[in-house]
Amino acid sequence: MTSTKLYKNNQTVVPSEIRKKFDLKPDDIIEWSINLNGKPELEFRKKSTLKDILGKVTAKEPINSVKLQKKIERGENI
Repeated sequence: MTSTKLYKNNQTVVPSEIRKKFDLKPDDIIEWSINLNGKPELEFRKKSTLKDILGKVTAKEPINSVKLQKKIERGENI
């Protein structure tokens, strides 16, 4: 078992053996949940970029990508 410390601002480090096993890189996402037994569970996934989702959704009308990007940067719902 590997353990880590919880630092100021509630930060911790993902141990190198875990990063290597799951090929984790900067900007990858760790999803935390609590299972039915009350135990924490983690899942790792790659961060989705706009390039990753292009072509996966269709729209009824043309999309202004500049306005869309500005909304994303402001954190607005799209």
